[in-house]
Amino acid sequence: MKPIEAAELLDLGAYEQVRERFRARVIAVKRARYVALGPAMTVLFENRDTVLFQVQEMLRTERITQAKAIQHELETYNELIPKDRELSATIFIEYPERDERERMLIALAGVETAFYVLAGDERFAVIPDGRGTEPERTMAVQYVKFPLSDAAVAALRGGAGALKLGVDHPAYRAEVTLGPETLASLRDDFA
Repeated sequence: MKPIEAAELLDLGAYEQVRERFRARVIAVKRARYVALGPAMTVLFENRDTVLFQVQEMLRTERITQAKAIQHELETYNELIPKDRELSATIFIEYPERDERERMLIALAGVETAFYVLAGDERFAVIPDGRGTEPERTMAVQYVKFPLSDAAVAALRGGAGALKLGVDHPAYRAEVTLGPETLASLRDDFA
């Protein structure tokens, strides 16, 4: 997927005019791309639409209008767009109670390297973002990528075989088979 360019962005006034329709469309796209990974993690598989929405919303919320600041947002968020033969995801670690969340973020130190994708007989290790990580705790939001083989991409395109997402950490283990709606949405990314 190609990165988002500044020329594609709407200015604040133009975005306000289309925001509700655009937001509704992206929420529908995201619905198929959200996956529960056990009881306390949710994964959003990113694509160009989800990232464009994030950029436009950030510009709107922060009232960003200067070209240099817009370029900074683009550089930051474009890193979430998957490249060829790659899945990109944002992983949310979700514990509603503050004390439990703090305890688990410490217990989950290093979890950013514990995610994986299974496609057929192949297991693909995660490439964590690495920014803001601390050795004694993890972050509640993780940005990760999963490089895939040509065979895995071909299987995904063709709808052959299951695709699983997992995490294997001493403090948290879970694995989920991606459902048909999620697979169809991911397949569109590789069309």
